[in-house]
Amino acid sequence: MAISCSDSQPPKANSQQRYILTFRSPNVTPECKHLIILAAKKLKGSEHRAFIAEVAEQLCFGSPRLTETEFNFGRHTVELGMHEKRTGLICYGNYVSQGKPKAEVANPQLEQDIRSLVDPESQADPQLRNTFSYARITASAVRKKLIDEKGWQEELLPKERTFCNMLNRMGYKLHKVQKTTPEKKSRKPMPSLKTSNK
Repeated sequence: MAISCSDSQPPKANSQQRYILTFRSPNVTPECKHLIILAAKKLKGSEHRAFIAEVAEQLCFGSPRLTETEFNFGRHTVELGMHEKRTGLICYGNYVSQGKPKAEVANPQLEQDIRSLVDPESQADPQLRNTFSYARITASAVRKKLIDEKGWQEELLPKERTFCNMLNRMGYKLHKVQKTTPEKKSRKPMPSLKTSNK
């Protein structure tokens, strides 16, 4: 795939001239530069890196630094894209291990204490429509009980909104518990009164 937005193709350079040419700006119009940057933002992951690697090779003489200067693409991302194109191997980031673990995963004792407080205040769906337990206790009340009854320090506990998410992940729904209501018996149809024709 060749990309050309300039009026003329860049001159062929040998290894000695290549070093000098990397400091020259590519002959790209501002409109075309804006279009390339916009197109790169629409792509994600390996497709994004493949695109900016092609831009670097076709318009910036294969220089990641010049590509960064002209198009504001990260130099290391350009280098990775060019490496992927050269080797044919796609690099995948281990984003799962890099993220912040959920509070109940990072601290299993917190989950146990929450369940010990919420289980007595919850019940299953009366109509068995789902597997959630409907809790009669709010997230703020759970947080307060952890401090008062379980001895947790307030600064070590997540905020109330995080508690709502945690309780949902643990299978609790913070809804008002509805008692089962017996089905109403339908009245028997009354025989219609026969009217005499006069």
